[in-house]
Amino acid sequence: MEIVCKNTNQNKDFGFGTRLNEIAEDFGISLKYPILGALVDNEIKELLYRIYKPHIIKFIDITNKDGVRMYFRSLYFVLMKAVKDIMPDADLMIEHSVSKGYFCEIKGLNLSKNDSLIAEIKLQMQKIIDSDIPFERKDILNSEAIEIFEANNFPEKAKLFKQSPALYTVVYTLDNMIDYFYGCLIPSTGYLFNFDLIPLYDGMLLKIPQSKNPDKLEPFLKQDKMFDILEEHKHWVKVLNTANVGRLNEQIITGNEGELIKISEALHEKKIAEIADKIKSKGNIKLILVAGPSSSGKTTFSKRLAVQLQVAHLKPIQISLDNYFVNRDDTPVDETGEYDFETPEAIDIELFTKNFNELKEGKEIDIPKFNFETGKRFYDGSTMQADDETIIIAEGIHALNPKLTLNIDKEFKYKIYISALTQIGIDGHNRIPTTDNRLLRRIIRDNKYRGYSAYETLKRWDSVRRGEERNIFPFQEEADIMFNSALLYELAVLKKYAEPLLKSICQKYAEYAESKRLLKFLSYFKDINKENEIPPTSILREFLGESTFHY
Repeated sequence: MEIVCKNTNQNKDFGFGTRLNEIAEDFGISLKYPILGALVDNEIKELLYRIYKPHIIKFIDITNKDGVRMYFRSLYFVLMKAVKDIMPDADLMIEHSVSKGYFCEIKGLNLSKNDSLIAEIKLQMQKIIDSDIPFERKDILNSEAIEIFEANNFPEKAKLFKQSPALYTVVYTLDNMIDYFYGCLIPSTGYLFNFDLIPLYDGMLLKIPQSKNPDKLEPFLKQDKMFDILEEHKHWVKVLNTANVGRLNEQIITGNEGELIKISEALHEKKIAEIADKIKSKGNIKLILVAGPSSSGKTTFSKRLAVQLQVAHLKPIQISLDNYFVNRDDTPVDETGEYDFETPEAIDIELFTKNFNELKEGKEIDIPKFNFETGKRFYDGSTMQADDETIIIAEGIHALNPKLTLNIDKEFKYKIYISALTQIGIDGHNRIPTTDNRLLRRIIRDNKYRGYSAYETLKRWDSVRRGEERNIFPFQEEADIMFNSALLYELAVLKKYAEPLLKSICQKYAEYAESKRLLKFLSYFKDINKENEIPPTSILREFLGESTFHY
């Protein structure tokens, strides 16, 4: 069988059933960090995977995003085993991505008062790593997996597999421990070379390597506001019995999805009304700045906030910062040569400041518009004017960046950070990244309203994420308040819109691997078909359509 290795641009013949690690050795593959796995025809595979036909192969390490995921999953497994080794009956939960790491807690135990226990867990993790124990993959009957997870006190995993139509499933063992992960693991614990475990709030923070320089850990970043909103919504999913996919599916199977939609939407409305009341109580706010990463629902949130401000006897007017983009020819480019709309220099800050000051002084302004097809600013005769009771809502990805409002007095500003902070996990050990929620929203929206394929959206996504890391996330803790735009039920709705778009991506593209990963996690959700229950003002309507707001 002929194998093409993209790392060396060489072709070689190998025997039937040759393993990937043997192929890597034969090609003499040497990466900066240990080889963790490989992309086989753009599908992620473990190093012990056997080859039975010709393939194109690219070996990866921790500097590749799929390698990063393999590393993190394996590190989670080591953490779980370390906790079980020390406390066999403990229930470890891997909760939030916060403070440049992963917040974990042990049910019923306040770790903030037990630094010595965290140190003991960390020491046990290092012993497991030093022992270089293999992660062994096993394909077993689904019914057998259910029995194993019930016997090992993993009821949520068992529940999920009971809902699965699959005959077989994949589990992993680490010494005497067995678990399930919705993705590949690295060969053995000895491949894990960098981590830390520190106290955080009432739990602990699993610190992880930097993506660009894995020899160093991500620097600790205190994010009290982010943690508070994550914890608040964790409480809500528990109250509504939707803390994981299995429990959400139960709500759908038993016909309770309509009630779940109503409660989720009511929670959003209540939070938006509370924010409007807080702004009203300030008395002197003239500019509300709404920022958040791509597909967080900023536009719909701003429109709903405007409604609630009117209820509070204020006169809101809305400005989209997208209309203040500089002409395409003047837009900065990123390190790949692509236009960088995620940098504040892509915004005409001088014009925005001038327009705000004119509005504050009661002057009438011409409202700029931006044509995304031509890449040019234009004016269509639309004007805007404010008075003493007017409050301006400006929304855009750069709204919290100090550069935007550097010349506007602090006393006039109220800053809101919005993002879709998914709180539903696949189970207690398999979290769903919040970025996946936003990515699915964007894939659907880009296809419906901008004519982009899922392939095109995925191809741009890494650039979008780099821009967010540089220009949005560093300022989120400066917000006066945060709003979580994720809806408890939405992934079960997004599924049927996203699946056909993801399935259209050809295997010849590198983005195929990402489409397979997203399809894998969507497969766990049961479909919600009661879309008529989703109100026309829902944030989800910004992506699905049939909103009564004009965009």
